[in-house]
Amino acid sequence: MTQKFKDANEQHFQDLSVFPGSSWSVLAEPVPQGSMHRLKMKKGTRIPAHTHPADEYVYVLSGKLITGSRECERGCFWVTPAGTKQGPHVAATDVEIITVRLGPMGDFDAQ
Repeated sequence: MTQKFKDANEQHFQDLSVFPGSSWSVLAEPVPQGSMHRLKMKKGTRIPAHTHPADEYVYVLSGKLITGSRECERGCFWVTPAGTKQGPHVAATDVEIITVRLGPMGDFDAQ
């Protein structure tokens, strides 16, 4: 095995049509159906309340994201255990986060 690197110019973002105003760059699949990715959300973008069937870890790289009733700014980190309802997530400014999810995505509530 060897180390794998993905420089910034290789981290291409794809629009997430299910969440207009958002795009992501998948960095790795740490476990089957899991994801480590960068997510960009334009100001006003909303991801509805949801749960994941796996633990999720989030770090705010830039901007301000409101998750539930909590305002999270650059440097904020949080952990959401599997099966815990979270959100909605609303971009108060343009925001970028890194998310590590240790299993499948799961379902989202209706918007």
